[in-house]
Amino acid sequence: MSALDRIAERQLVVVTGKGGVGKTTLTAMLGSLLAARGRRVLLLEVDPRESLHQTLGTEPSGGEIVQAGPRLGLQNLQPAAVIEALVREKVPLAYLVRKITESAAFHQFVEGAPGLKETALLGYAYRALQSGHRPRFDLVIVDAPATGHSAALLAAPGLLAQAAQGGQLGDMAADLATFLADASRCGVVLATLAEEMPVQETLELITRLQVKLGLRPDLVVANGLYPVPRPGAAKANDPPRELLQARRRLNEAELARLATVWDGPLVELPLLPLGRGPALVEALAILLEEADR
Repeated sequence: MSALDRIAERQLVVVTGKGGVGKTTLTAMLGSLLAARGRRVLLLEVDPRESLHQTLGTEPSGGEIVQAGPRLGLQNLQPAAVIEALVREKVPLAYLVRKITESAAFHQFVEGAPGLKETALLGYAYRALQSGHRPRFDLVIVDAPATGHSAALLAAPGLLAQAAQGGQLGDMAADLATFLADASRCGVVLATLAEEMPVQETLELITRLQVKLGLRPDLVVANGLYPVPRPGAAKANDPPRELLQARRRLNEAELARLATVWDGPLVELPLLPLGRGPALVEALAILLEEADR
């Protein structure tokens, strides 16, 4: 079974990587490919700068679900807004909701409670998979924070469950932690560049996920590989051959270093002369699917 086949069986997939390595583009690629396979996919973005809609060529989300294609939606989601929505759901009086959500104590609780914001984000994704949610999705793909925060994101529900020690909040967090620990339902995909710092962070995250959470990524994608210099005379618009050779040697050395720790599925994608947008997503999605066969 290919990595994409395994990912297609998941309900929640977290995509992460060092900033600037193409994880948002990878999120869009996975969503497009799996929606084309018939799954109802929601892409969740947590970056308030909202870049995922540019990748897919849609309007900004602004917190709402935006249709990005057949069976494919995207949503920019801020944890504080999710927590406030939960308060509105549990408290029937609008006046009391305002008093709670506008109070200094509430904001201190949201900022200070260990794992609360992360649990709210993942809890929203979990609820989007439930039969009572409208619209309901088969798969949620989270364009997660950069590598340094991803392990903390996935560990947060378990930490919150321990801190809350029962009650409605603790029970919700414990249920979510159990869901995240189920490798048949939840997965992780890592994006990297074949360069020193991104590969180093990827190696550290692979180890952290396995040791602390017992998670093994479904797939690692190395983006932006420089081409092997073409034989023969260079064309007028070609970069200097020496530069290409040097960058390619660096790519190959870092891929070899990655292989010393990671023996699972690895897809290498080339650097393409395309800007961010649907054309880049479509071109790379084709290459990803071909490489994964």
